[in-house]
Amino acid sequence: MYFNTTVEIPKIKGRIIRRKRGRTTYILYQYGTEYNQEKRYTIPLRAIVGKESASDPSRMFPNEKYQMYFPDTEIPEELPFTYRSSCLKIGSYVVIQKVLKEYKLMPMLRKRFGNYTGLILDLIAYLIVEEENAGHHYPDYAFTHPLFTEKMTIYSDSKVVRLLNSITKNQCISFLEDWNKKRDHRSRIYVSYEATNKNIEAGDVAIVEFGKAETGKGLPVFNLSIAMDKTNRVPLFYEEYPGSITDVSQFTFMVDTVIEYGYKKIGFILDRGYFSKENIRYIDNNDYTFIIMCKGCKPLVSSLILENCGSFETKRTSSIRTYKVYGTTVLSKLYEDDIKDRYFHIYYDPSKQASEREHFEQRIEKYRSFLEKHIGKKEKFGKSYQDYFDLHYDLKGIFQGADERTDVIERQLQLCGYFCIITSEKMTASQALTHYKGRDISDKLFQSDRTFIIPRSDQTESSQSISSRIFLEFVALIVRNRIYNLFEEQRIKTDASQKYLTVPSAIRELEKIEMVRRNDGSYKLDHAVTKTQKIILSSFNLDETHIIKCADEIRKRVAASQSLMYRETPDDEEDIN
Repeated sequence: MYFNTTVEIPKIKGRIIRRKRGRTTYILYQYGTEYNQEKRYTIPLRAIVGKESASDPSRMFPNEKYQMYFPDTEIPEELPFTYRSSCLKIGSYVVIQKVLKEYKLMPMLRKRFGNYTGLILDLIAYLIVEEENAGHHYPDYAFTHPLFTEKMTIYSDSKVVRLLNSITKNQCISFLEDWNKKRDHRSRIYVSYEATNKNIEAGDVAIVEFGKAETGKGLPVFNLSIAMDKTNRVPLFYEEYPGSITDVSQFTFMVDTVIEYGYKKIGFILDRGYFSKENIRYIDNNDYTFIIMCKGCKPLVSSLILENCGSFETKRTSSIRTYKVYGTTVLSKLYEDDIKDRYFHIYYDPSKQASEREHFEQRIEKYRSFLEKHIGKKEKFGKSYQDYFDLHYDLKGIFQGADERTDVIERQLQLCGYFCIITSEKMTASQALTHYKGRDISDKLFQSDRTFIIPRSDQTESSQSISSRIFLEFVALIVRNRIYNLFEEQRIKTDASQKYLTVPSAIRELEKIEMVRRNDGSYKLDHAVTKTQKIILSSFNLDETHIIKCADEIRKRVAASQSLMYRETPDDEEDIN
C-alpha cells in the first residue's frame, strides 16, 4: 500500500537504489547483506520502500515498509478540513448506520476497540459502498462521505495501516464471541458453510502454504471459511486456516467451533466439497443432521434417477409450484456399509432440462469437431474424449477416427434436468428443497460478496495486517447481508422485482442523496428524496423525514469539526491492546 502523501527520499549513500519499471520509479532501501556460502559472494538485501513522485524527483510516496525502516519520519495521519468535498453523499451512510444500530454493533466494537471504533466503522462502510478493500483508496471515500469517527476526523492511509497492524487476534475472537451470544441458541439452526482461498505473494504470512487454489495461479494460498445461519442468513463466524488443509479435513474443526459458540440443535447444509464418509459418520455420531446437494451424474444418484424416471415428472401431487419443479423421495444408503437409510429427494426441472441438454449437445459436437481435425495425426486425447467416444488408432499409433459411445451419451441425455438433495432426517421433497434454497441464496450472496471482501490476490502484507483486514470484511459482510435480506423481504412484500432492490444498485441510488456546502460554509440537503430512493429507504423503515433529520445531525457534526485545529500527527492516541 502506497500512502497518499509524500516524504523526502532518504539520503543514505549506497543504501538508496532507484529501479524504473514502466512509467514508475521505485525506491529500494538496502538494509543489509547476506553471504551465500555455495556461490561464495555477498547478496544485497533490499526492500521497496516507496515510489518516486512524478512532480518532484526528490520526494516519494512511501509504503508500509518505509515505516518499518524509517520509523522516526512523521507521516500525517489526519487530513485537514480542506480535504473534505463540498458535496457529501449521505444516503448509504444513513442505511448503514440504521443496520449498525439494529445489530448493536457499535457498542460491541467499542467494547473491544475503544477510540478506534469510529475508524473501524468508516472502513466497514467504505468496504460496502466501494465494494473493494484497497485501504489506500479509503481517504478518497472519506473525502466525499460523512464519517463515524469523532468530529468526523478524516484519517490518512498511514493511519489505516497503523490500525491494521494493531488489531489483535484476541480482539477479533472476543468480538465473535459477543456476536454469537446474541444469536438464537434454542431452536435448530442450519449452518451453511462456505469456503474460498486467496493467493498471497507475501513471504511472512504464517498460514500461507501451497494448496489447491481456485484460481490456479500456482501461488501460496490460505483458506477462508464463513459459517452462516441459513434461516436468518446471518454470518456467524469465520475461520482462517493453512492452504494445504482441504475442506473435508477442516470440517470437524468447524463443527467443534459451532458447539463452542453454544449452538446445540445443529443441521449442516453442505457443499459437495465437504462430502466424505468420515464427515457423514462424524455428523451421525454427534446426532447432527445434514442436507447435501448432489449432481445427477454421480453414479449412486444417477442410478436412482434412472430407476424412478417417468414415475413422478407429470404428477400434480409431485409438483413443487414455488420452484416450478417436480419432486419425489426414495430411501437408499450413501455407501455400502452405511448403517442408515438416507432420504434421496429427486427433482425434475423442465426448463433446466432444455438448457442442460442443449449445452451437452454442443459439448459433444465440439469434441467431435476437434477429433476430426486430428485424423491422420499421432495424437492422444484426454479422459473427457474417451468417456464419450471410442477412439481408433492404427498399428503405428496414428489416429484414424472416433465413434460415439451412444449408450453413455444417451444415458447422459436422460439425466438432463434432474438433480438430487440428500437429507439425514425425514422430510418431504418440498421441505428439503426449501431448506436448500435458503442455503443456495446464502451461497449466491457469498459468491457475490467475496468478489469485494476477498480479492483473488493480496499484495505483500504481514500476517497481522491480513487477519485484521479479514475481520473488517467479516463485519462488513454482517451489515451487507442485513441490507440484502431487507431487500429480499421488500420484494416479497411488494410482489415485484425492482432492479434497484439489489445491494450494488441500491447503494448507487442512495449515493445520489447529497448535502452541498453553501456560501456560509455549512452543509444542506441538496434536493428532495426521489420516488426510487423512498422505496429503497422503506426497506429499512426509513422515510424522507428521517433523511432530513440525519442531514441536520451531519451538518452539526461537520460544523463542529470545522472549528478544530488539526494536528499533523496526533500525540494522544491510545494504542490498541
